[in-house]
Amino acid sequence: MDQPKAHDVFLLKFWCSCDHKGLLHDVTRVLCELELTIKRVKVSTTPDGRVMDLFFVTDSRAILDTQQRQGETICHLRDVLGDFILSCEIEMAGPEVAACSQGSLLLPSAVIEDMFSLELSSESPTGSLFSNPLSIIMDNSLSQSHTLVQVLCQDYKGLISDIMRTLKDYNIQVSYGRFCEKAKGNCEVELFMQVDGNKIVDPNKKNALCSHLRMELWCPLRVAIVNRGPDTELLVANPVEFSGGGRPLVFHDITLALETLNTRIFSVEIGRHMVRNREWEVYRILIDEADSLCVPRKKIVEGAAATKAKAAAAAKPKAAVVCVKRKAAEKPKMKPAAKPVQTFAKATPCEEGCPCEAEDGSRPRHR
Repeated sequence: MDQPKAHDVFLLKFWCSCDHKGLLHDVTRVLCELELTIKRVKVSTTPDGRVMDLFFVTDSRAILDTQQRQGETICHLRDVLGDFILSCEIEMAGPEVAACSQGSLLLPSAVIEDMFSLELSSESPTGSLFSNPLSIIMDNSLSQSHTLVQVLCQDYKGLISDIMRTLKDYNIQVSYGRFCEKAKGNCEVELFMQVDGNKIVDPNKKNALCSHLRMELWCPLRVAIVNRGPDTELLVANPVEFSGGGRPLVFHDITLALETLNTRIFSVEIGRHMVRNREWEVYRILIDEADSLCVPRKKIVEGAAATKAKAAAAAKPKAAVVCVKRKAAEKPKMKPAAKPVQTFAKATPCEEGCPCEAEDGSRPRHR
């Protein structure tokens, strides 16, 4: 498969009359809504209190070189920043500027050892998102043509996305799924899957998939605080898909967490690094010196890591049942069942067309 060509890098530069907490998050939210990907950020404050922000961005629509797209972006920024914004410009970044936007090439060895050497254990190590009770079971006995994978883990924002991103790496198609909230913030997921229209029967493939899912769901983000000379640096890392895609909205959630902690950002570098034969997307955020002295390091780490979990609790439905019917020339469509499942503790009959239908045509009951 050919790798997609890198999008052109553009420099978004604007001046604000004064700095205020949450400024960077407001801008980040607008750029995310416009489908612009942030590659690097530089924030500077002049002696008279004015702020100059430099954003190196790429456009997922690949039309930021047009006047209409640039005008739309500037208009949205002015609507959010109001009278604070003094000027705003967008221009194509030259090759040397684009190269600089990729960030530092090397990570400190101490950071690599602390963030990327985590192994599954009963204890929650430094840098993990939370204590995550995780169970993954694969079963080929309930369906003639599908493999069932059952996942029980801590619920958090992006859980389903992380599962689907992992399955996509293995070219797995999901035909039917059940998602249900459990006690103490846990979530149970059941997915009936196929590879090229068949069950997953190879033990090596099953073990590799379970291992990959376990690591992705147990610790979806790695977070650490380190010293960078006299400055304090927050590092957040997430694994990159085999296809090259990164985790969505990570920087958005980082800025939201720091805004909640009343912590300003001095600069941001976003780069990709190969660590132990795995590619990672690493966010390196220099924190304003005055704020880093006021907020304990542990609180910053916990705030950056817990933002996704808190957002999930506020935004997700209590339970959902989704059925996907795949046809040869039709894209699969998701549709809710007539009666959402509130829990799997009580047996409920399968729906018409569920892949776990028995050979005699009867439909067993899920628990």
